[in-house]
Amino acid sequence: MVRPDPMDTGRIDYHGDGLLESDVLESPYLQVRAWVDDALAAAAARVDVSEPMALHVATVDADGAPNVRTVLMRFFDEQGPGFVTNLRSTKSLELEANPRIAAGLTWPAIFRAIRFRGVAELVTRTEVEEYFDSRPYGSRLSAWASDQSQPAAGREDLERRWHEALARFPDRGQHGDVPVPDFWGGWRVRCDEVEFWAGRRNRLHDRLVFSRTGEGNLADAASWALSRRQP
Repeated sequence: MVRPDPMDTGRIDYHGDGLLESDVLESPYLQVRAWVDDALAAAAARVDVSEPMALHVATVDADGAPNVRTVLMRFFDEQGPGFVTNLRSTKSLELEANPRIAAGLTWPAIFRAIRFRGVAELVTRTEVEEYFDSRPYGSRLSAWASDQSQPAAGREDLERRWHEALARFPDRGQHGDVPVPDFWGGWRVRCDEVEFWAGRRNRLHDRLVFSRTGEGNLADAASWALSRRQP
């Protein structure tokens, strides 16, 4: 007797619009921007895209073992996608030792994904400070309360540390109420490759890849070559 696989919840045939070379915008920056805008619009329309800026970030440790986690893409411009983090966190320490990085945005509900590969560079302090001031008050406190990636004694210890930060930096309604910790910053991916995946029926998906051919940024069309990969 063949038992059903409990992990098999039924196969879904993807019915996305796909992506043809003739539809791709002239630079990776413009194409990423367009797809991010589509994902934000889908989220606003209550399509099943609940966190459109969720960015999967992969690094390697000192032994070459991969590490992946999900953060939020807080920066995106012509220089590349970026995120914020504790600079003493595991991801930051691994990037300091080996800056090679891969990251991805995935939107299953609209059958799209973007993959970035390249080198991580620190975000400027000015950008970090501007972003930090835009965070909700409680989130700014958490940056001080969390010794990211380190062992925690329990939930109570985390709550205690947060309340200590609350007492140290009372909310007076000013951006500077909670200063940016010196151990807190951000990383940006300087991309060498940007891949756009679009789901199609019968698993014949589209994979179109911009590969770096020059030194320009993501908006410099002359620095990139477009090719197709088999699914």
